[in-house]
Amino acid sequence: MIQFLRKLMHSKLGVGLALAFVFVIALAFAAGDISNYRNSASGGDRVATVGKEQIQAVKLSQAANTALENLKQKDPRLTMKVFVAEGGLDKVLDQLLDNVGLGAFGRKYGITASDRLIDSEIAKVPGFKGPDGQFSDAAFRQMLQQRGMTEQSVRDDLAQGLIARQLMVPAEFGSVFSRDITLRYAALLRENRSGAIGLLPALAFTPKTPPSEAELQSFYAKNRDRFIRPERRVIRYAAFSEAVLKTVPAPTEQEIAARYEVGKAQYSEQETRRITQLIVPTEAAARAIAGEIGQGKHMEAVAAAKGLAAASLGAVTKQALASQSTQPVADAAFAATNGGIAAPARSPLGWHVLRIDGIDKRAARSLDSVRGELVSQLTVEKRRTALNDLSARIEDEFNNGGTIADAAKELGLTLQDTPALTADGQVYGQPGKTAPPLLTKVMQTAFSMEREGQPQLAEIDPGKAFLVFDVTAITPSAAAPLGEIRGDVTAALAQERGALAAKAAGDKVVALSKRGTDLAAAMASLGLPLPPPQRVDMGRQQLNASNQQVPPPLQLLFSMARGTTKLLPAPNNQGWFVVSLKDIVPGKVDPADPMLQAAQGELGQLAGSEYSQQLAAAIRGELGVKRDDAALRALRNQLTGGN
Repeated sequence: MIQFLRKLMHSKLGVGLALAFVFVIALAFAAGDISNYRNSASGGDRVATVGKEQIQAVKLSQAANTALENLKQKDPRLTMKVFVAEGGLDKVLDQLLDNVGLGAFGRKYGITASDRLIDSEIAKVPGFKGPDGQFSDAAFRQMLQQRGMTEQSVRDDLAQGLIARQLMVPAEFGSVFSRDITLRYAALLRENRSGAIGLLPALAFTPKTPPSEAELQSFYAKNRDRFIRPERRVIRYAAFSEAVLKTVPAPTEQEIAARYEVGKAQYSEQETRRITQLIVPTEAAARAIAGEIGQGKHMEAVAAAKGLAAASLGAVTKQALASQSTQPVADAAFAATNGGIAAPARSPLGWHVLRIDGIDKRAARSLDSVRGELVSQLTVEKRRTALNDLSARIEDEFNNGGTIADAAKELGLTLQDTPALTADGQVYGQPGKTAPPLLTKVMQTAFSMEREGQPQLAEIDPGKAFLVFDVTAITPSAAAPLGEIRGDVTAALAQERGALAAKAAGDKVVALSKRGTDLAAAMASLGLPLPPPQRVDMGRQQLNASNQQVPPPLQLLFSMARGTTKLLPAPNNQGWFVVSLKDIVPGKVDPADPMLQAAQGELGQLAGSEYSQQLAAAIRGELGVKRDDAALRALRNQLTGGN
């Protein structure tokens, strides 16, 4: 219910949530699995200031890379170029400015984070825990060294986040919407609206004359980011198993004899019994039941008559039965005859009545009788050990500068090359085609390599199959050359021009609607084969009932004034929607409706979020925020590989 109200009120993401995200970034600096980007930007390059506090390029670079890594968990093909082009760097900078600013503001007015509080936060970071699950100072120091960070920088980041929390939580806490205002907004949810939505597709308005070469070049230059290709890599690989082993020594007599001794217990004479048991609290009850069974009654029937149930133990050895109950119970069971009832015996659970359902005996097996089994076991183990030793040697050779070609020659393997692949395992330019399944486990590693020619070995079936692979070609993410995508660029330009023409046509439709012309008639007056407008007659509750994202034209319909017509751009220059609202039937809500209490609480939380946003804005205004455009431009170029 409140979700729609939030959209209706055009609320932004709460500052508290943004600060929580920045707090996570602060932790990720210390414990996230990110590459060390300290060399990507000079530590002395200031990109922004909040009051007297500075944000260095290296900090923004780290935060941007951390945010990108988080996003790539959902879309592995996402690149830094796309991230920056879509405003990701600016959003991360805004979040850092808020966090640093709140920290500075808090310290100015005596709000601090004690060393003990910071220590407790550090102890919570999973990356700093040892094997016992507790904080490990050694793990903490090792992580700092790996990331090229100092303890003080981590503590400063955590302190800022803790100060921000102390400022924001009180700002949001306890905010309340009045019941009268809540009643008004709740009534909105019960209202019904009727109107129509039309679409003016860009393709219906595209110019007939193709663009000139100059126009195409100009459009491409202005919209290069729309044609960025994902990073592609070609992987060379070969799989091997124990089939590559040339000679593996056969098991010796000493090894066979030793294995027999180790497992001698399983080759000795053995007796198992299939047993059904019933447990009762007293010896008298056990003997009474045994007597009834001895008179010809079935154990199950006797148990059922007394509200009990007999249980089958299956086939067990005497030793196993003793471990499950007690030695006296096992002795009694193995002293009884087949089909008979054992003498009642006691365990901590009570007195056992045991029926012997079957006796299976296995004679002792000599070394000669099990020699074949032992030889097979030892042979499998020797081959597996030899395979593991071989893989370890290959890995050592790679670490010492060996190539995948050398390894393939030594193993007698034929190397294969994949087509160009994207990070999600898709074959670039061939929808529906993917990398061979055996490469699934190594795709992440292959796309984390810094350059070509870094052979790796991976275990794809533990102890049984291995893979040697490397990357032979890396094509960075970049805009495709115009010559290769001329058709796509031409189509995009035509669609953009069509969208502009559709906008002009939409303005005419809106003008006609204002003069009282029906939307269908207004669109028909354009003289083009357009899809007919869709009539809409629905309430807000119906709108929200689907639990899916509400289409933008419907969102607009439910935010317009009665009797108006508006234009809304369709995504990706696909055209323009014409939204016409004819009538609004107000909703009615009983002041005693129980939903009002829940609505009042959620609207209060929304108000708290707005309060925190206003507080953050006021703090930025008091401290003053300055951005160094030249430094930011240099950092963007470094992150995206630009000039």
